[in-house]
Amino acid sequence: MSYLNTIITGTGSYIPTEIVTNPDFAPNIFYDLNNVAFDTSHDEISEKFEAITGITERRYVSDDLQASDIAIIAAKKAIDNAKTDPETLDYIIVAHDFGDVVKDTIQTDMVPSLAARVKHKLRISNPKCVAYDLVFGCPGWIQAMIHANAFINNGIANKCLVIGAETLSRVSDPHDRDSMIYADGAGASILEVSTDENKRGILSHASESYTFDEAYYLYFGKSNRIGSDPKVRYLKMNGRKIYEFSLKYVPGVIQNCLQKASLDLSDVKKILIHQANEKMDQEIVNRLFKLYNLNSVPEDIMPMSIQKLGNNSVATVPTLLDLVRREEFKGHKLSDGDIIVFASVGAGMNINAIAYRY
Repeated sequence: MSYLNTIITGTGSYIPTEIVTNPDFAPNIFYDLNNVAFDTSHDEISEKFEAITGITERRYVSDDLQASDIAIIAAKKAIDNAKTDPETLDYIIVAHDFGDVVKDTIQTDMVPSLAARVKHKLRISNPKCVAYDLVFGCPGWIQAMIHANAFINNGIANKCLVIGAETLSRVSDPHDRDSMIYADGAGASILEVSTDENKRGILSHASESYTFDEAYYLYFGKSNRIGSDPKVRYLKMNGRKIYEFSLKYVPGVIQNCLQKASLDLSDVKKILIHQANEKMDQEIVNRLFKLYNLNSVPEDIMPMSIQKLGNNSVATVPTLLDLVRREEFKGHKLSDGDIIVFASVGAGMNINAIAYRY
């Protein structure tokens, strides 16, 4: 009896060329939410920031690029890696949160959808290739993978292109310390139907949305600098609330995902988690292991790219996957049969996870 499943046949990513280090923020005057400038030096701010987030530098897109542009670059790499004909794609799903944002403008642009722009620039003529966007916060790429898996498992599609792309540098407040977290990037994957007897591919998934009290932990708001134009708004977040929320709920969602696939945590080779905050991610995994009464976390189970790439939202997990698959991430590689967990948390507040056999 054949086993129908969804497998990843290709990946690609785009890491922007503009490197921005922590000292590069020194000219910025940071204010708190009460519009009062911090009286600590930039060196002190930078030192504390790095200790908490792990970030020493991040990548920004060049002025001529937007989210859809880098989505296309990542998509082409994934298509080439999968050695597939883009005309045979049934779906193109692009996860993002702010659409295209032209440098030094205040509007996000989502018409036409980023997926439509990707399909257009890939010069795909097949009208049965359906292109749409998905907005789900930082977990968007994983949720788009879940969509594609549903289409494939139900016979609606045989092949899908899933992309996560974001340019958070275009929506961050230069007078908010949180702006140091954000980065730009894109990652893509090709998913195809498989009847592999080894049962490779997506084994299970889990998603949760918390909106009763948590909907506005991330939101759009005015600059922290007094006297700034109130009509110009930026990405804002309640970092403490997000941190506490993530530690409380993310481990349980990952455990639920593994249980659905009848997997134990000991079966897991890699955890590719959203690169939100190094300290937070480490504590999430620590708490996940404690759910299984395990006190020791293997050193090589969780690759972290946040130190050099920052938090580029929906692009963190697919970029990690691409780098590890291509063996471009020192100390990490994948072998046939390895169990991988993809997990993320973000605006909504949304959480999701996928268990995958490589």
